[in-house]
Amino acid sequence: MTIVKQFGGWLVLCVVLFCAVTARAEWPRFRGPSGDGLATDPTSSASRGLPLRWSETQNVKWKIPIPHRGWSSPVVMEGRVWLTTATVEGHDFFVIAVDAESGRVLLNKKVFHCDDPEPLGNDMNGYASPTPVVEAGRVYVHFGSYGTACLDAQTGDMIWQRRDLPCRHYRGPGSSLILFEDLLILTMDGVDVQYLVALDKKTGETAWETDRTADYNDLDADGKPRDEGDLRKAYSTPLVVEVAGKPHMLSVGAKAVYGYDPVDGRELWKIPTRGFSGAAAPVFGKGIAYMVSGFGRTELFAIRLDAAGETVKPHVLWDTSSGMPRTPSPLLVGDLLFTVNDTGTLMCLDPLTGERIWRDHARGHHAASPLYADGRIYCFNRTGKTIVFDAARKYELLATNVLESGCMATPAVVGKALLIRTRTHLYRIEADE
Repeated sequence: MTIVKQFGGWLVLCVVLFCAVTARAEWPRFRGPSGDGLATDPTSSASRGLPLRWSETQNVKWKIPIPHRGWSSPVVMEGRVWLTTATVEGHDFFVIAVDAESGRVLLNKKVFHCDDPEPLGNDMNGYASPTPVVEAGRVYVHFGSYGTACLDAQTGDMIWQRRDLPCRHYRGPGSSLILFEDLLILTMDGVDVQYLVALDKKTGETAWETDRTADYNDLDADGKPRDEGDLRKAYSTPLVVEVAGKPHMLSVGAKAVYGYDPVDGRELWKIPTRGFSGAAAPVFGKGIAYMVSGFGRTELFAIRLDAAGETVKPHVLWDTSSGMPRTPSPLLVGDLLFTVNDTGTLMCLDPLTGERIWRDHARGHHAASPLYADGRIYCFNRTGKTIVFDAARKYELLATNVLESGCMATPAVVGKALLIRTRTHLYRIEADE
């Protein structure tokens, strides 16, 4: 009987370890399982084994063209890679599923059509920028006010859809979906309205809706916007963290950054900023939220969240506007905070004080957020170049890699491979055995 118990214990342990490895191999949302761009645990010596070098002829396991146009990042679950795309003019919206091992397209399905989409006005965005989120058996796709849908992850059949959530995106939608418990949370920061809404992920019905409360202060004497409303817009994706044992949602809007209760949508705190059109997602560590305001006056805020009974009081520890990103998200790796801004300036900061540890330049323009794995940081630019450098207190460039087209989307990780979506193709980059 003792042998049986020991064997049973080992069996349970093996199952738990297998599940943990399998879960870590998935990439279910924008910026990965924890929403912060960490593909491996910085405190662990375990290596994922991502490639250091690649090109069009080196370490490309497969490469497939992606039709139309989309800046959404790939997400991965149960051996399938999911991404979205849309026609350049914004009339038709698609979801695509790809076999992660072979690159074979398993599904290419039109989910929505719009007769009269609003023109974008620039080429920095498109109509398929929000990244999907996927869980076992279901994939959720979002095109802003043009439509949100839940699909069966095996058949591609529509389970539910919503097309009644208003928002004039003007430059196109950009905020990605997140899942929290049984809720699917959407961010709708537009020209006309600015709000967050949570849907019951099983039915698509509205669970809560919360308006932004920033003082936009950009109205004329008749109460109308002074311009087309860029000062009211944002593109950032929320991050749910734990503060004093409770869930806490960090969210960047125009003219303010916020904390919300993701259970019911209550605004918990707000810090006014001078930014707008913010796209960088928050990161969090040791009770401190790091949030970027956006265009206008671009500032990175380090906000300590102190719990006082049932309330959370934010306190700005430090902020800086020197060389900060408007679009790429920060990366917090242990006791170091890394940023790459839109024009390629790299920085390493002390996350407790904001003191600059080093500064360098990657050259080229960046929109994709950086990725951490195996002690390295990967930065992907808009013309096809990726630099890899040490996640350390001294800058050391390890590799420079070039593909035919550049990244607007943030790459994903599956197993020992990078999934890189360029403007034209999806690559699986993996070292040859």
